[in-house]
Amino acid sequence: MRAFTIANRTAGGWLALSGAIFGFLLLLGQAVPAHAAPAPTAAPAAPTIPGNDYIIGPGDVLQIFVWHNPDLSASVPVRPDGRISIPLVEDIPCAGKTPTQLAREIEERLRKFVQDPTVTVIMNGFVGLPAQQIRIVGQATQPKALPFRTDMSVLDAMIAVGGLTSFAAGNRSRLVRMVNGQQVSITLRLRDLLESGDLSANAALQAGDIILIPQTFF
Repeated sequence: MRAFTIANRTAGGWLALSGAIFGFLLLLGQAVPAHAAPAPTAAPAAPTIPGNDYIIGPGDVLQIFVWHNPDLSASVPVRPDGRISIPLVEDIPCAGKTPTQLAREIEERLRKFVQDPTVTVIMNGFVGLPAQQIRIVGQATQPKALPFRTDMSVLDAMIAVGGLTSFAAGNRSRLVRMVNGQQVSITLRLRDLLESGDLSANAALQAGDIILIPQTFF
């Protein structure tokens, strides 16, 4: 009987102690605020992909059409300073803009003279900025800068400049290109391409490429 009483008292003591510990932990949890979970890190913004719209450059020829105002419409070249002038509005900066951007700016300027003008800019002649050009220099029949277009190749460029002169060292030609800020030079076999029809000598072009065609040495 005494053993049973001691056992009851021991069990009761453990229960009391357990309750006290539980209450202490509960109070401690209320007194010390739990650390908030870290806020989720925002995903990095997607990189801006440049559009494929044509960028106006010096030497381009623009057809400016002002709806219901033929006297304000004009065909104008882009001057070397990258500007144009049309009736009522002078010295409009346009190099580096798309035709749509330029049309909106002309509309804004014409609002001083015309109620709700609607302007359309049409490209009549393409040159573009230097970074959009393919430049062929040296012993080409007609060395010139060409506006780059999608899927343009060395063969396309050589057709546009009329091929090689009789003094050209076609197979020693070089393609100069900027890659990650570094200038890279690639050998071109233009003589094989143009005279033998060797299409393995053809190559895809990128905007800004320069084709250098040296003179042959006899």
